[in-house]
Amino acid sequence: MLSSYANELLNKGRVFDLGQVIFPGMPHHPNQPPFGYTLLKKHGDITLEEKKISFCNDLFMMGGHTGTHLDAVAHVACNNRVYNDVDITDLQDYQNGLKVMGIDTTPPIVRKGVLLDIPPLLDVEVLPHDFGIGEKELQRASEHEGIDIEKGDVVLIRTGWMRFWDDRKKYLSVDKGVPGVIEDGARFLASTGISFTGTDTTAYDRVPPHYLPCHIILLKENGIQIMEMLNLEELSKNRIYAFLFIALPLKIRGGAGSPIRPIAIA
Repeated sequence: MLSSYANELLNKGRVFDLGQVIFPGMPHHPNQPPFGYTLLKKHGDITLEEKKISFCNDLFMMGGHTGTHLDAVAHVACNNRVYNDVDITDLQDYQNGLKVMGIDTTPPIVRKGVLLDIPPLLDVEVLPHDFGIGEKELQRASEHEGIDIEKGDVVLIRTGWMRFWDDRKKYLSVDKGVPGVIEDGARFLASTGISFTGTDTTAYDRVPPHYLPCHIILLKENGIQIMEMLNLEELSKNRIYAFLFIALPLKIRGGAGSPIRPIAIA
């Protein structure tokens, strides 16, 4: 039987969809391939029986880091060494991907989620291009919301940048840069023992720099996986800062990442 808490959550909880719609021409990180789509078979192309029954089918192509996605632990390396100082050189190939710490080794995520909403701290809707989210801002958000970050939590950080999603050039902001987490913020999160983290931008880190130092701190040094391009607007609008977080990466053998459709239930 379900626990009383589970029953209450199912009966009274509201589901927030944190994933973005996937479509041709959508924003994507410059290092990642775009989303490609075609409807291979339209209704009426092939029909069966007197009722002319038909089935439509499509084909799509995308990178593991296109759209709302989760990085595999071995997504980032320094001198060809990944988490736990594993030398990845001979543990990867173009056909089979990563032989250790690929996205297929990440189990379904069902954990307590926490939203740290940074723009309200500055009384703005969206953070400036060059804003870096450090330990001070993360702790201020936690205190402002009355939320404690606990070991095993999934910590989602809002910059407000998702409001630019429909303006691809502005959302990517290749020339001006994008706000995000900076190094002391990543070290602070790692020190709390969180399990996963994510933001509403393409890179999680503040960009520039483009080598993404927070990815190194979180993934390479601590094995904490990162999500990007999360839609956190409804959680922010409803001032929901703690929730049940659920996300399931695809079991792509050897994959460096996977599209996800994360949800929050509160």
